[in-house]
Amino acid sequence: MTILVIGAAGNIAGLVVPALIDRGAAVKGFVRKPEQVPLAKQRGASDVAFGDLSDSASLDTALKGVEGVFHVGPVFAPTEVQMGKNMVDAARRAGVRKFVFSSVIHPVLSSLPNHAAKAPVEEALINSGLEYTILHPTMLFQNLAASWDRVIKTGVLAEPWSADTRFSRVDYRDVADVAAIALTGDELAYGTFELCAPRIMNRHDVAALLSEVLHREIRVGTLDPSVLGDLPRDMKAMFEHYNNNGLLGSPLSLRTILGREPRTLRAYFEELAAGDGSSS
Repeated sequence: MTILVIGAAGNIAGLVVPALIDRGAAVKGFVRKPEQVPLAKQRGASDVAFGDLSDSASLDTALKGVEGVFHVGPVFAPTEVQMGKNMVDAARRAGVRKFVFSSVIHPVLSSLPNHAAKAPVEEALINSGLEYTILHPTMLFQNLAASWDRVIKTGVLAEPWSADTRFSRVDYRDVADVAAIALTGDELAYGTFELCAPRIMNRHDVAALLSEVLHREIRVGTLDPSVLGDLPRDMKAMFEHYNNNGLLGSPLSLRTILGREPRTLRAYFEELAAGDGSSS
């Protein structure tokens, strides 16, 4: 079967491409710019379409010959909701059978616009008549890769919210494996699954883990959001929420679906320390 992967050149959706290929699917990538086509093919896509999630015509063209869709929306995009609905509508028009939406943990959090934006897309998908699977991954291990070089250079793990806030986390490669299972089989059809690795940690816990992996002390810091420049309002709201509340979930669904233990944050850090590009 052929699966259309939205954002196949990206660091997140791009992880779904090899997971699908490993399960025998052919992948057609969908990218926004022609220059992203080679990267999508490098990740394993056998065909690549480019277009815009706001352009129904380009979606209709991309969906020709496709039996399933993996969709993850562009976070903080002002039209994220409409783009998600456009994708659902186009899939229905094209007669696509399976649709996996990578949403986010707790989309009911109205104080977090980047979470709340997922709920209307979920509603549209549930009402679409498509065979859907909705994934609720928590905070990603991969987010920590962006600050890796700074941590190594300064010996400080700093984020723009309280160091005491606790979070569940997950390796998106495990999420990608769940997406591939859903798109190539029937056991996850019509399900919504919270996806978290074991162990809930605050920044003190993460810094201690880093210290063990790197064999040097990694201290805890807190960034002043003002040093990050003129942030979008939605991102400011996210930082404020994280300053007072974490994102907490259970590893039960992920462990059960995978039939193995989920990847750990320690293992992810060990890969980053070794310079293993497979972790990103």
